[in-house]
Amino acid sequence: MARVTTQFKCSSCGYTAAKSLGRCPSCSAWNSFEEVSQSSAKVSALPRAALVRLGNVALQSEPRVSSGVSELDRVLGGGWVAGGVVLLGGEPGIGKSTLLLQVAHHLSSAGESVLYVAGEESLEQVRLRADRLGVGGDVLMTRDITADGIAALLEAERPRLCIVDSIQTIQAGETGSPGGLAQVREATARLTKAAKETGSSMVLVGHVTKDGSVAGPKVMEHIVDAVLMLESVGNYRMLRSVKNRFGNVGELGVFDMRESGLVAVDNPSAAFLAERPIGAPGSVIAATLDGQRPLLLEVQALAAKTPYPAPKRVAVGLDARRVDVVLAVLERRLELSLGGLDIYVNLAGGLRVTDPGLDLAVALAVYSAVMMKPIPEGIAVFGEVGLAGEVRSVSQPARRAAEATRVGIERLIAPPGVKGSSSITMVREAVQMMWRSSAKV
Repeated sequence: MARVTTQFKCSSCGYTAAKSLGRCPSCSAWNSFEEVSQSSAKVSALPRAALVRLGNVALQSEPRVSSGVSELDRVLGGGWVAGGVVLLGGEPGIGKSTLLLQVAHHLSSAGESVLYVAGEESLEQVRLRADRLGVGGDVLMTRDITADGIAALLEAERPRLCIVDSIQTIQAGETGSPGGLAQVREATARLTKAAKETGSSMVLVGHVTKDGSVAGPKVMEHIVDAVLMLESVGNYRMLRSVKNRFGNVGELGVFDMRESGLVAVDNPSAAFLAERPIGAPGSVIAATLDGQRPLLLEVQALAAKTPYPAPKRVAVGLDARRVDVVLAVLERRLELSLGGLDIYVNLAGGLRVTDPGLDLAVALAVYSAVMMKPIPEGIAVFGEVGLAGEVRSVSQPARRAAEATRVGIERLIAPPGVKGSSSITMVREAVQMMWRSSAKV
């Protein structure tokens, strides 16, 4: 006979303890333990599972259906996968429900069946938002927030896409309140099983905590097939792929929030460079990678005399430690005097990128700002700067070069081995190449 045991699990990371703890030893969260019951049985009483050899497993292609939004298809890896479950997280009001309503409109207009589970809003509120966005279509809607009820609807209707907004409002079982550790985990497991059995694609909307992670147990992220995070960066919305069993992790989609909803930005490099000043010292175009997506961004630098004994070093959107290393290389290897200057370095557009390939752009931007020499137009750079002043290769140089060509960059300065670029091995070479008529450094 099975024996019921009581354990306590952290709602933030899933850490298990025999008793409730004030602070989780794994993630350091306070007052996050909840009581859960678990039944145990003898191993000998369990039935043996069937074994299948790896070579005998049949290969099956994963048919995809386009969401109707190009940037969302990019992040998903090509579109919705039959039976795939996606967890979409983001702060309140950032546009999760807006994006999903637009997707529901595109699919239903194409003749596909869509089921929308409104767990947080009434059906009237959803209709009002749809009217403001100018979307409609034959979308099936329900206010049933029980996991078993939603599973029954999936079995009866077998929609192409099921949207659950949100998973924290779903009731699984008769005990416990929605949003708790056991409830969120059980609801996610039941809905995922129903999606796999019916072949319906599913999107679970999830709340986020103060640190930006999806609220609920980490085991929820392991159950689903993909985890997407929607965040605000400047005037844009960024959709990032944190986990994806059917595509690349780290893919990035860019959207512009307008009155008509989220509009895909097909050329984000041009959008981020649209307001770049022409002929201003300290401005450099960098070919970088944000996750798996190549982008052309502007690196800005400003040098000002400091009235204080210790000059300031401020980096916005960049790794401050890497910026300090680049400044030290400029002082030591190029003999550029920075001791009496406050140095400010900024990645324009509000993005935060930790790509080592930004080092060369930072070096040239700071040099340009100190010497008050604007960098010639139509040039983009990338490369990692070493302590000896050498320029090292970085990941995916071909994709960076292709993005620069697509935007219309005439000249690319990069480490050796990049086709169609001006190759350099030292930062000094890049400086001399930029300003051949300037004084010798």
